[in-house]
Amino acid sequence: MNSSPAVRMERHGHNGDSGNNGEIALIVLQDSARMNPLGRPLQLRLRELLAEVREDTSLRALVLTAEGRGFCVGADLSSMGGAQGGAQADGRTLGEQTADNMQQLSNRLILDLQQLPVPVVCAINGAAAGAGVGLALAGDVALAARSAYFYLPFLPRLGIVPDLGTTWFIERRLGRARALGLSLLGDRLGAQQAADWGLVWACVDDEALREQALATAARLARLPAGAVLEARRALDHAAASTLEQQLHYEAERQRELVGAPAFMEGVQAFMQKREPVFAPRQPG
Repeated sequence: MNSSPAVRMERHGHNGDSGNNGEIALIVLQDSARMNPLGRPLQLRLRELLAEVREDTSLRALVLTAEGRGFCVGADLSSMGGAQGGAQADGRTLGEQTADNMQQLSNRLILDLQQLPVPVVCAINGAAAGAGVGLALAGDVALAARSAYFYLPFLPRLGIVPDLGTTWFIERRLGRARALGLSLLGDRLGAQQAADWGLVWACVDDEALREQALATAARLARLPAGAVLEARRALDHAAASTLEQQLHYEAERQRELVGAPAFMEGVQAFMQKREPVFAPRQPG
């Protein structure tokens, strides 16, 4: 039996063609028979690939997706099937072991995606359940196949809280009432309703998902280097600020950004009635 993590990475160009010189990374979860649970080997390999994307300055966007009928079903419960709540072999309780693993690996995976210096498109090809919801929402733009759905069994089925950032993402995107309803009732949220509610950017036909995700990534790849980091930081700051504080933040960011190469290229392109061509990321 092959025990290697079922994750692969490809490179694609702006036209969707694969090739070694493409500016778009496509990372695919491939444990389709089990609907891509977040076992430790898969998470470690995924973090390795995200580190490659971060360090390779020729890459300008990332698409994260999966194969099969599931995007990710969350924790690999089969690896915990024989576990009891008492002390484990190392003296820790199962809860302590789980929390430690989250702090050391799973939570860092979510932060890797949120801190990546390139835009991230999550193409949700099927079921996103449990912690898989947090993974699906950790990118910048989420596209969901029409057959996909979101399912939070944590509290109604297991008596535990949603994790891997799920509570953070759904409360901010859906509001408290809908976030509480999904968390407590455990109803499946279909892709179209998820788009209507604002949980994802768009719902697309299943057969068009990967093409649409790569096309969206190609648009994002044309952004100025650092644009996605600025957008994330500005919105995060806004979520915790008064209007007066946010106005000050915006003015201070413009103090640094106006006059920078990207701004000057944008102005020149506007004056010349052409599309701007921004420089790639720089090392460091």
